[in-house]
Amino acid sequence: MEKMEWIAPCHFGLESVLKKEIQDLGYEIVQVEDGRVTFCGGMDALCRANIFLRTAERILLKAGSFRAETFDELFERTRELPWEQYIPEDGKFWVAKAASVKSRLFSPSDIQSIMKKAMVERLRSRYRIQWFPETGASYPVRVFLMKDTVTVGIDTTGVSLHKRGYRPAAGKAPIAENLAAALIMLSPWRKDRILVDPFCGSGTFPIEAAMMAANIAPGMNRSFTAESWTNLLDRKCWYEAVNEAQDLIDDQIETDIQGYDADGDVIRTARRNAEEAGVDHLIHFQQRAVKDLRHPKKYGFIITNPPYGERLEEKSALPQIYREFGEAFRKLDSWSAYMITSYEDAERYFGRKADRNRKIYNGMIRTYFYQFQGPKPPRQKRETRTAESDKTE
Repeated sequence: MEKMEWIAPCHFGLESVLKKEIQDLGYEIVQVEDGRVTFCGGMDALCRANIFLRTAERILLKAGSFRAETFDELFERTRELPWEQYIPEDGKFWVAKAASVKSRLFSPSDIQSIMKKAMVERLRSRYRIQWFPETGASYPVRVFLMKDTVTVGIDTTGVSLHKRGYRPAAGKAPIAENLAAALIMLSPWRKDRILVDPFCGSGTFPIEAAMMAANIAPGMNRSFTAESWTNLLDRKCWYEAVNEAQDLIDDQIETDIQGYDADGDVIRTARRNAEEAGVDHLIHFQQRAVKDLRHPKKYGFIITNPPYGERLEEKSALPQIYREFGEAFRKLDSWSAYMITSYEDAERYFGRKADRNRKIYNGMIRTYFYQFQGPKPPRQKRETRTAESDKTE
């Protein structure tokens, strides 16, 4: 199978997590840049990456890369790309998004317009027609300009990969599913360990953790733009990827994953979302204020997205919320806590300086992933637990 280059955009600051995911799928990394990872693979990579990757935003088929400092250069270089290899005569094509950083060409609308004209001219000359019906499959193009280097990709995904399909209803300030998955992966949590989210909202952290524990691929219950690209790949490729994902599921495991929230309506929403994801039996949701956070066992994990106070009227409540969170955490002997927030005084009111923190952009909001690390379980307990786990697998 001919190998091609694929581009997987992700949240800024989480490229290393996505890189490892891609390598675990068996594909070769070509390049890691801010906010995206390029890798190499056959057409099966299109299907498997969309279905299995938890931390990517989307998967793009790389059409080409070149330098352009003027709109004339942009037109000529775009026209030189072999668009007829990807887009059939009846294909619907357009430049869906253009982003520019530190480049002479910076107007997204102008970039989009000029590139579309260049694509039309190239395809006219190859198909020898003057008008395109655009009644067939969709081939949306995305372009990134960085220091006058233009990278062009055709979007295989459509709706962003963070849309797993289980969260039609979301609570206040929901965290994106792919971001939640990446943050869980950044922690040492594993499926045989306790995980609690005391600000669970629509349930994203517990649901993503449960899907990981049960080995449920995030994209197996949704559709993708490239499913209709019959000129490039057979439907069989999609069926094989979905079958692979189904064969790997193990949802009969035992877990200790819990989600709390002070709002009862929000908890009911989280339960519905967990049912949609097929993991409601793996999670315990409960209406509970953060000051009442407690657990009888040791060596657990808190992974959470507490309120940021992005709305002015909410800021006054933040000191008390973080103070109560910190007080409750100090009573949890040997636990670790991980929280993502943009609240600048988070450590101050939590009552402890983080052992580590990591800057991550949640959309346009600059946030920090604070990591308060507890001790590791005694080795004997860890080994016993691993041996018991091996017996049941």
